[in-house]
Amino acid sequence: MSIDGHRWLMTAVNAPLERAAFRPEPGPGEVVVAIAGCGVCHTDLGYLYDGVRTNHPLPLTLGHEVSGRVVAAGADAAAWMGKPVIVPAVLPCGECDLCRRGHTTICRAQKMPGNDIQGGFATHIVVPGRGLCEVDETRLADAGLALPEVSIVADALTTPYQAVRRAGVTPGSLAIVVGAGGVGGYCVQIASAFGAKVVAIDVDEDKLEAISHHGAALTLDARALDGKAIKAAVGAFAKKEGLRPTEWFIFECSGTAAGQLTAYGLLVHGATLSVVGFTMAKVEIRLSNLMAFDARAFGNWGCPPEGYPAALDLVLDGKVAIKPFVEMHPLDDINRVFTAVHHHEIKKRAVMVPTA
Repeated sequence: MSIDGHRWLMTAVNAPLERAAFRPEPGPGEVVVAIAGCGVCHTDLGYLYDGVRTNHPLPLTLGHEVSGRVVAAGADAAAWMGKPVIVPAVLPCGECDLCRRGHTTICRAQKMPGNDIQGGFATHIVVPGRGLCEVDETRLADAGLALPEVSIVADALTTPYQAVRRAGVTPGSLAIVVGAGGVGGYCVQIASAFGAKVVAIDVDEDKLEAISHHGAALTLDARALDGKAIKAAVGAFAKKEGLRPTEWFIFECSGTAAGQLTAYGLLVHGATLSVVGFTMAKVEIRLSNLMAFDARAFGNWGCPPEGYPAALDLVLDGKVAIKPFVEMHPLDDINRVFTAVHHHEIKKRAVMVPTA
């Protein structure tokens, strides 16, 4: 069966994306997914506007938050035919030494749509069949959601899910999320679902107001408070709520130098700092604080595919809300949407939806 599709290609930094026709064909172990929706991520903007290098040479279709339906399958992947799926943002090979030892997020043969392979700002995408996350459409409908909306589970939700799970957040913990929009907003909700009391910090009043209704027990405007005042406010909140003054869980989701400095300044004894956001900017810190506080810091690169079903369950069970934080746009408006997101004119997660 021959499929006619089109995709939007990045050809150069700061150049408009260009529409191009193509015919997706699966190889052995691969599937073709007819895309229902693809979310616009901060990382996509980094490639297009900031010159962050992609592993695949240009031209390249960006986009790594993909949901859709399998419409073609190669050898050994036929079981996926017709199924609604979410495509993990990071697809490990599953066969190398790292994968065999459970270190799939650092698999050196991993495939990230829109970075290693052609991505999701298209009508179709060709991806390995290994690791796809099937979507239960009955539960999806019961949750009042459509398939395009859960595209953002791939990365925007699963990356903070992996960070919260890996950090070891438990009921009664204090979690602090720096950057309360996008990935950070889902981090707030997930940490709350894990039983933590969550403090959200941002410079955008609208984002703070929105997340105050979805898991944030305290919101702080970083424009009105310096680092010392923020730490004092968090400490006062912890005391008021009967939470420990030690072992805070700090999630840096803003992807800004200022946010990273704020997050690092919140270290306390036994703290865990999780770096979730990305920026090309450099910051100057006193690394010895980690030693003095007996604290730990680690990065987060995606989520193993096996973690996707549990993350999706949080959404389908109503523990994490996505509908208030996403908005649909026609795929053919992608250049306008990218510009608007880049200039912070769109506050919600934009999801690009192919139209006939």
